[in-house]
Amino acid sequence: MHPAPSVILFTSLSGLGFGLMFWLGFGFPDVTGWTAFAFFFIAYALSVGGLLASTLHLGRPSRAMNAFSQWRTSWLSREGVAAVVTLLVMAVYAIGLIFYDTNLQVVGWIAGLLALLTVFTTSKIYNQLKTVPRWNMPLTPVLFLTYALAGGALLAGQVMPAAVLLLVLTVLQLATWQMGDKAFANAGHTIETATGLGNLGKVRQLESPHSSPNYLMKEMVHVVGRKHAMKLRVISTVTLGLLPVAILLFLQFNHILALVAVASHLIGLLVSRWLFFAEAEHVVGLYYDKR
Repeated sequence: MHPAPSVILFTSLSGLGFGLMFWLGFGFPDVTGWTAFAFFFIAYALSVGGLLASTLHLGRPSRAMNAFSQWRTSWLSREGVAAVVTLLVMAVYAIGLIFYDTNLQVVGWIAGLLALLTVFTTSKIYNQLKTVPRWNMPLTPVLFLTYALAGGALLAGQVMPAAVLLLVLTVLQLATWQMGDKAFANAGHTIETATGLGNLGKVRQLESPHSSPNYLMKEMVHVVGRKHAMKLRVISTVTLGLLPVAILLFLQFNHILALVAVASHLIGLLVSRWLFFAEAEHVVGLYYDKR
């Protein structure tokens, strides 16, 4: 599928922000006053910034508010509702820590769990799509949640939890790539099933259905070379988890190295998220013989 920058930023930044909120909600790190303000500012900047970035992909961003009304049937709508509730509940907890030196821990726990719920709803937007076999796997929500927890732990300065979670994340990402490469074939989708003409025999395209690319071809059909994909996977694997883990475990940790570890993780996150969309094969591509 077409890897739109707005959606890449949305899923990457909001996941980091809500992941940091989870750790802050459970008291990691244990901060108050202006130090707490700095941590919550980062968490809100990432979360809200990511959510705002998602509206850039809409044809009419002014209608974004309409998405909240479909929460009964739409994971996109549920994500919006969960995000707003999380931000409001977390604000109560943050205000207590920053301005009143008061730890409303129960509120923090609720807000932290709501933050993970928001990340889960984001993952389900993609995981529910049977038309994209690479996303329609049980590992997709697990991967999104692990990204949030690992990135959040890194931003929260939780060295050992971050190191362990980043290693787990790296293994999960590699496993997801391997399973994703086989997902389309395992789903049994062919040009015969796409056109509904399989009962007549072997189907092949005589000529393109359109004289020029249409919306579906621009948004749902994207081909990334295998060589390029493998190079990007290596870059993501190293920068996403291995390099940050090496910094956390084998170097004397300080603020400069913390920034390097976070920057490395962010690079790997953006690369892997680009691949998440670029390598996703929608069944509509079979109709246009683009697989």
